[in-house]
Amino acid sequence: MRKLLYKKGRKVVPTLIEYTGEHADTKPEMQLFVYNSEELSEFEDIKLSQLNKHLDDSKNNWINLHGLGDIELIKEIGEKFAIDDFILSDILNILKRSKVDEYNHTLFFNIKSLLPESDGIDVEQISFILRDGFLFSFQEKKSDFFVHIRERMRQHAGIVRERKVDYLLYLLLDAIMENFYITIESEEGKIDKVIDVIKARPNPKILEDIECHRDNLNFLRRSIVPLRDSLYSIKSMKEDDVFNVIAPENYSFFSRLHQKCLELLDQIDADLNSLESASSFYFSLQSHKMNEVMKTLTVVSVFFMPLTFIVGVYGMNFDNMPELHWKYGYFIILAAMFILLIGMIIYFKKRRWY
Repeated sequence: MRKLLYKKGRKVVPTLIEYTGEHADTKPEMQLFVYNSEELSEFEDIKLSQLNKHLDDSKNNWINLHGLGDIELIKEIGEKFAIDDFILSDILNILKRSKVDEYNHTLFFNIKSLLPESDGIDVEQISFILRDGFLFSFQEKKSDFFVHIRERMRQHAGIVRERKVDYLLYLLLDAIMENFYITIESEEGKIDKVIDVIKARPNPKILEDIECHRDNLNFLRRSIVPLRDSLYSIKSMKEDDVFNVIAPENYSFFSRLHQKCLELLDQIDADLNSLESASSFYFSLQSHKMNEVMKTLTVVSVFFMPLTFIVGVYGMNFDNMPELHWKYGYFIILAAMFILLIGMIIYFKKRRWY
């Protein structure tokens, strides 16, 4: 899993534009959707110089960019659409937490998209800039998170083309949050397998798996908590009566996303409790196994203690011990020891001491 460290970047100048991700070699590709309730125009792999003749201020415009390794292209986009350098810096700096900023009738939003991998969790930062009639989305790499939304737009399914781009932002965020559910479900499936292994054949290596899944769940929590706070901030904007990029009737959709974050966090807490229970169950099994071993050794020791005492007594070889001169003394003592052993076994069995 690629660890995501939420910390300040190493740069001294906050507006220094520098990509800090792992997909610098991804070829940038820009898409443009211009739509309203009557028509939709779609442009694949469009160049920045071609945008002017296709953008339409009277319609909704969605500009999506895959690949953030071309710093000069990012700067040109910033200059063309008057995007502040500190926003561009946050788009390229994947080390920062999810956040939302509102200024000059512009909403900036970035989010961490997580998906399960065979050896951990794949992380990708996706950023959005929302303005009146314009939505910009920036992805580190090409992915299929929004394929179903594009199809809905093409087929005019639902109300996406009836609403403004703020509703489209809600759909995109909702699609990304679905990945959280997929990731958590994947972790839960692995946790169930860990619990089954503990019940079947516990071994010390299972503790490593438990700690690995605990780290993954805590990582998910650290990714969702700032998203929850950001969505709560969007909910609060409705009461300001200043920010009008989001239509009043669409704030309820962002409230739904906030509620989903709370549900995800509750689910993560439940899974962490399951891991804690699995860990406690493992140690309980180990303690029980150790107790059974000690119980067996104790019972065996008790069986042989009186026999050892008898052997010790007759091993002293004093001259005035009459039993030493009996013709059948050896066989009598062996029989007595055998009867004593059988009697102890029967007594212990009745008392259910083994």
